[in-house]
Amino acid sequence: VWLRDESQLLSQVGEGGLGAIIRDAFPFEIPVSPLDDGRYMLELFHGPTMAFKDVGARFLARVLGGADRRTVLVATSGDTGGAVASAFFGVDGVDVVIVYPEGRVSPFQERQIASLGGNIHAARVAGGFDDCQRLVKDAFADQQLKSALGLTSANSINLGRLLPQVFYYFHAWAQLPSSDAPLIISVPSGNFGNLTAGLIAWRMGLPVTRFVAATNPNDAVPRYLATGKFEPRPSVPTISNAMDVGDPSNFERLSWLFEEDGIEGFRSMVSGRAYSDEETRGAISDVFEQTGVVLCPHTAVGYLGLRDEMSEHPGSDPVGLVLATAHPAKFPSVVTPLVGEAPAMPETAEMPPDTPPSAPLCDPDYDSFKAYLEGLDLKVG
Repeated sequence: VWLRDESQLLSQVGEGGLGAIIRDAFPFEIPVSPLDDGRYMLELFHGPTMAFKDVGARFLARVLGGADRRTVLVATSGDTGGAVASAFFGVDGVDVVIVYPEGRVSPFQERQIASLGGNIHAARVAGGFDDCQRLVKDAFADQQLKSALGLTSANSINLGRLLPQVFYYFHAWAQLPSSDAPLIISVPSGNFGNLTAGLIAWRMGLPVTRFVAATNPNDAVPRYLATGKFEPRPSVPTISNAMDVGDPSNFERLSWLFEEDGIEGFRSMVSGRAYSDEETRGAISDVFEQTGVVLCPHTAVGYLGLRDEMSEHPGSDPVGLVLATAHPAKFPSVVTPLVGEAPAMPETAEMPPDTPPSAPLCDPDYDSFKAYLEGLDLKVG
């Protein structure tokens, strides 16, 4: 759907314009660093909001800016909201509405989402991320509202968000030591857009042997791989909050990628592994003690998935890569007690305003949410 709606924008950019967009969108590095025992880490947290979502959001903002006026509507469980707010703040022709679950994002994330003002609007929902995602999907299905507000998305349901993520998998592979060993990539997973991007890269020729879908107790996909039944459940809050998704919207894309081979094809390429908060804290402590590297809670879940997957293939001596999806400085309340000090903010970080977050509270029913959207001063047309 995104390709149908937005491909004209990309064709208007042209080759020279695309190069300018890329240079402007990515003034930061995305390095691979060694971790331990044949394991490496792709550092996706050097953008302004210290999360991998900066890559897709900044590219999309520069593609959409200056086109016919649009309203970007986004549901977030944490990092997407901050990245989208930063990327689109002040962009001509675009208003942004970010919807997040009340009490389930960190104070730092909430400031990133709801303190900028201007063309960035934020609303808290009295529920979980799945409620936010349902409200956004209902709004896109409301053709009258969609047309009136010029709605488009910056979630991973928008393929324009995923395209740059596809390419950083190749960027990571090019930085790994040259080797014929099998490559295993572990992806911390919530809504599963990042894993979808990785599998698209694989279909395009990325020489990866296996992916790990590493989750917290919100484990709909690992349970599907184990049982053959996709049974979403209400999300539960964890310390890796950006992955607190009970009904991941990208599951349909994942299934489509394996449509010809079915679940056996899915299982042959993807392992599903889920970890508790206690295990996540243990990984942060252990990795810091052994290597001095501080992981965020999401990356720690990915590390556990990579460690356990590699341990099951000892004879093949695989190379492992975990996607470090956020900087630990975003989660001081979790990380500091485990490593003994607050992680320092990176120089590339964009600090949100000190002003208190401003976001009205919405009930998790569509009529109330629609009334909120219609009451905003969105300059569409």
